[in-house]
Amino acid sequence: MATLQLTDSTLTVSLTRAEKIAGLLRDVEVPRSAVCEVEVVTDPLGAIRGVRAPGLALPGVRKIGTWRRAGERTFVCIRRAQPAVRIRLTGQRYDSLLVGADDAAAIAASLGPVS
Repeated sequence: MATLQLTDSTLTVSLTRAEKIAGLLRDVEVPRSAVCEVEVVTDPLGAIRGVRAPGLALPGVRKIGTWRRAGERTFVCIRRAQPAVRIRLTGQRYDSLLVGADDAAAIAASLGPVS
């Protein structure tokens, strides 16, 4: 299960070895100042739009990888029956991160744009 770690200056998404292999991804670290919007997504599997490239999608069960659509690149690590946090970024490799977390509301509350 992916974990989100927050410090005063950075946000890190750490993946398990299996997630890295399945999604052809690596851990992501972004400056906290790049966070421009945070929201809780209660149905993350239904919230993804675009083309998976590269990654893994088990319909209705799990999505791990990079999803792309016109002008947007999203880092995804979500599973069925687990809420997620969508974090919109500026000036980074990914335009947004969509990461599953059992305590998504608490994570969203602790994140947010840093002024």
